[in-house]
Amino acid sequence: MTAEYKVNGAVAVITLNNPPVNGLGHATRSAIVEGMKKAMDDEAVKAVVITGAGKAFSGGADIKEFNTPKALAEPNLHTVINVIENSTKPVVAAVHSVAMGGGLELALGCHYRVASPGAQIALPEVKLGILPGAGGTQRLPRVVGLEMALNMIVSGNPVPSEKLAKTALFNQIVEGDLMEGALAFANKIADARPLPKVRDIKIDYPNYEGFLQFSRNTVGAMAGPFPAPLKCVDAVAAAVTMKFDDGIKFERELFVELVQTTESKALRHAFFGERAASKVPDVPEDTPTRTIKNVAVIGAGTMGGGIAMNFANAGIPVTILEMKQEALDKGLATIRKNYENTMKKGKLTPEKFEQRTGLIKGTLSYDDIAQADIVIEAVFEDIGVKEQVFKKLDEVMKQGAILASNTSTLDVNKIASFTKRPQDVIGLHFFSPANVMKLLEIVRGAKTGKDVLATALQLSKKIKKTGVVSGVCDGFIGNRMIEQYSRQAGFLLEEGCLPEQVDKAIEKFGFAMGPFRMGDLAGNDIGWYIRKRRYIEKPEVTYSKTADLLCEMGRYGQKTGAGWYDYKPGDRKPYPSQVVNDMIVKHSADLGVERRKISDQEIVERLVYALVNEAACILEEGIAQRASDIDMVYLTGYGFPLFRGGPMFYADTVGLQNVVMAMERYAKGRHGNAWKPAPLLAKLAAEGKTFN
Repeated sequence: MTAEYKVNGAVAVITLNNPPVNGLGHATRSAIVEGMKKAMDDEAVKAVVITGAGKAFSGGADIKEFNTPKALAEPNLHTVINVIENSTKPVVAAVHSVAMGGGLELALGCHYRVASPGAQIALPEVKLGILPGAGGTQRLPRVVGLEMALNMIVSGNPVPSEKLAKTALFNQIVEGDLMEGALAFANKIADARPLPKVRDIKIDYPNYEGFLQFSRNTVGAMAGPFPAPLKCVDAVAAAVTMKFDDGIKFERELFVELVQTTESKALRHAFFGERAASKVPDVPEDTPTRTIKNVAVIGAGTMGGGIAMNFANAGIPVTILEMKQEALDKGLATIRKNYENTMKKGKLTPEKFEQRTGLIKGTLSYDDIAQADIVIEAVFEDIGVKEQVFKKLDEVMKQGAILASNTSTLDVNKIASFTKRPQDVIGLHFFSPANVMKLLEIVRGAKTGKDVLATALQLSKKIKKTGVVSGVCDGFIGNRMIEQYSRQAGFLLEEGCLPEQVDKAIEKFGFAMGPFRMGDLAGNDIGWYIRKRRYIEKPEVTYSKTADLLCEMGRYGQKTGAGWYDYKPGDRKPYPSQVVNDMIVKHSADLGVERRKISDQEIVERLVYALVNEAACILEEGIAQRASDIDMVYLTGYGFPLFRGGPMFYADTVGLQNVVMAMERYAKGRHGNAWKPAPLLAKLAAEGKTFN
């Protein structure tokens, strides 16, 4: 049953019932039309109420049917709305909890609307790179006014129903039982004629041309590479300037046009990718999870403090353990300062500030964390240091506690072997700054329990992270790929680029930050430390020596006031450094390399395709479960441009054959051995297939 039909006195009630959010799938749409037909044929019925079962009126389109023939099959949403609007008996929408997208458009097709307070009302289509396609851009301005409608449609953000109480969107806000209120309202208006239709309302907005022009300028400046926000303005403008039926037709044309854009496909890919990431084939959704009521973090440094804030923000108490009082005080003071800054910006109330800081405590004794449900180690990235910590945790932590490591590259199986309970050990790799970055790499060891993995995935949602599962390998998904990207960045310096040119080219492509600015922010000494380990473990892998020379000059980045760029005190802006540029040019001469002019296209291709090739290996080895998981890692943790959908989606867009051809071209260059296509990439390209 996707919609139930019942008669209550003289009122027919159609209840959408398609959990979890009453998505308007084909079966639900058919059931609404069927219900309307029954109500029309029954002489005893004088009015109809449409509502939703459970926790929503309707969340809109059924995402399970996206990109399938069912999404457009008749009766489509336009047809359903026409049936309701042209009904000879009044139809009342009883809105509660959530009315979004097609759900709100359905309500706008009804003659009357009543709502319970606190219902979230939105047309969020712009977030998927499209616009409302079932009359939302034409009807919403007629009931809430041009300005309010434009803001709602361009931002896609929800507005609580009580904020819309004074508009023509709702005829009544029902305090108390919504169904009782809706039935009473339906009985009251049962005989009122003519039946009001939203489409007949005239929009009255003096000097709308000026307002629309102003909106175009503002939205254009903010939309960046995304076409949908400006098209939203065009569609809303049509509600003012065209006849209703022409406006609907125009909205449809814009909708069809946007659905085909790469930007919209990228956003939809990210939307579904985030949902897919939490699904693990051999860990069913009903896997029992462990209860997490309190958390311990080992280390009060930048990472430890940031990790602790995530849990405090979600209302979970945290104890931070340090070895020295001085380090603990410094860490707690930094956390407090971070919260104070957020409060100064008006993003945190004084009550929330007190609540969050109150949830974080410090200690110097392992005894104080023994009863924690999960402990996350965030100490120095060295296997010897990790061994000491995990042996101690194995000794002191209660049975059933989850022992997690925030390691970014080390072997989680080896870390688990330091304990007598490897089934309780997992990697939880947070990204810096941990209280801001959305990505959480969840590293599944060979012996990690399924309940532990399910708990980690559940916890990532609770602290508002995008959890992506990775197998064990050096660097996991993100850092293993970024190493190849960084290697290419170094080779580009030897061959003719300077840091600023590389950063500018990749930032123009859409990255939040180029590799050299990123190095300066993270600390160039971290990469140096990893390379020193690599020289011993993998002597066959070559690196440009420029980064080592930079570190030998003591230029570790922003923290030392000098890295690839120069920095001024209190100013994070990078200034090109003559000293560094001279060092790079001299290094090329020492190598006997004749520097050449390198195009921005070559820079972007070499950096991005290096990511793609390594990712293909990761996918083939089963370290990542699916290509979209790799894209989620790069969209949420590495600043890959959202409008390009992640490295794998981008490679699909370019065409894998074109990627391989470019790699074959670069294989003829100075570091050609870095360009052997991964077997999976070569195979898919040869078969004309894609990753996603």
